Amino acid sequence: MPLPHVQIRFDMRAPEWGAPREALYQAAIEMAAYADENGFAAVSLAEHHGVEDGYCPSSITLAAAIAARTRRIRLNLSAIVVPLHDPLRLAEELAVLDIISSGRIALVAVGGYVPSEFEMFDKDFSARGRAVEETIGTLRAAWTGEPFLFRGRTVRVTPRPFNPDLPIYMGGAKPVAARRAGRLADGFITHDPELHRIYVEEAERLGRKAEPMGPTGPAAVFVAEDPERMWDRIGRHALHETESYGRWQNAQQVTGAYRYAADLEAVKAGGTYAVVTPDECLAMLRDNVSILFHPLIAGLDPAIGWESLRLFVERVLPRAG
Repeated sequence: MPLPHVQIRFDMRAPEWGAPREALYQAAIEMAAYADENGFAAVSLAEHHGVEDGYCPSSITLAAAIAARTRRIRLNLSAIVVPLHDPLRLAEELAVLDIISSGRIALVAVGGYVPSEFEMFDKDFSARGRAVEETIGTLRAAWTGEPFLFRGRTVRVTPRPFNPDLPIYMGGAKPVAARRAGRLADGFITHDPELHRIYVEEAERLGRKAEPMGPTGPAAVFVAEDPERMWDRIGRHALHETESYGRWQNAQQVTGAYRYAADLEAVKAGGTYAVVTPDECLAMLRDNVSILFHPLIAGLDPAIGWESLRLFVERVLPRAG
C-alpha cells in the first residue's frame, strides 16, 4: 500500500566514534531500496560542506546510487545549498539524475545559513538570496533544452530531464525566503505555519498556485519494543545532531526542526525525536502524522536502524489497513 506520509532520510553524518563511513553509505543505499520495496513515499537527502563529522557534501551522487537501486520512491534533494553550485553544472547534474530515476526527483533549493561553507567556496554570503533567484531561473531555462541567455552569453544545457517540469521547492527560515518561494517555487518547505502563511499570501497575490502545508511530525522516528532501551542506544547520536544544528541555527538566529539541547533529557523533552512502540507508531500513521525515519542518525550502527525499519514494516504496516 502507498504510504504518502512515510519517508526516510539520510545526511551521512559520521563522527569518529560512530560506525565506519563506508558501512553507513552502503547501508543507506540498502535501506532506501528496502523503503522502496515497502511503499515509503520518499527518501530525503541533505548536503552540507566542510563539516567535521563528514556530513554528505554530494547528495546528487548519493541520489544517483539510490535511483539505480529503486523503482518507485521519490528522491527529495532536501536541501541543496544552491549558491554554492554553478547553476549550469547543477542543471546538468540534476537532469542526468532525473533521467536515471525516470522522473522521480524533486529539488528543495535553499540559500544556506552556514557562513563557513560560503568561505570554503569563496562565495558572498550576503548575496545568497540573489544567487538563489538566479539559479532557479537558470534551471527553468536550462531544462527547456533550448538556447538561453546566461550572464551575457548564449548557452544550452543538454540533455533535458526526464520530467521537463521537474519540481523546484524552496526552503528557508525567514519571511524573505517565504516570499521568494511564493514568487518562484513550486512549494515552500517549512515547519513554521506563520512562514507558510507568508508564502501562500505572496503566491496568491501574484496569481500563482500555492501548495498547502504538509503533515507535520518529528524530525526523526524510531520504532522499538522497548523505547527506553532504544533511547540508550541512539541518545549520543541524537545529542550530537542536535548540538550541531543548534550551533548553526543559533549563530544565524534562525529556527528549524532542531532545537539546541544541553543534554539528553532536554533532547527527549524537545519533541524533535520520537521513539515509539509499534502500537504508538500505528496510531501516528492513522492520524496522518508525518513519519520520518532517520535510521543512520549521526553514525548510528546500521543494525540498530535496521531493527527500527523492520519493526515498522513487520509489526505496523500489516495493521495499517
